[in-house]
Amino acid sequence: MTAQTDRVPDGPALDRPVLDGNAMAGDLREIFAVDVTVARYMCAGCTHTDAVATLVVWHQSPGLVARCPNCSDVVLRVVRAPDRVYLDLRGSVRLEVPLEGS
Repeated sequence: MTAQTDRVPDGPALDRPVLDGNAMAGDLREIFAVDVTVARYMCAGCTHTDAVATLVVWHQSPGLVARCPNCSDVVLRVVRAPDRVYLDLRGSVRLEVPLEGS
């Protein structure tokens, strides 16, 4: 994927409804034993850091596409298949997951 295709599309695509990062809670909970929406990410594009729940999520594609609310770069993707979940974190420099009880 090129940097250009990772940008928020112009025109009619912006009219599609979007959700926040909480929309990924169920899918991510299946992969991780913690609530990942409270984890903090760092965007690879602009170094913005915030909770996963603050990501802007497009859900009308083959999977979930979560973009940085600061620069609109793709931070992570979640795609479900019948027997597995694909998690692409290329757009995140890191994901800080708090340990239970902390």
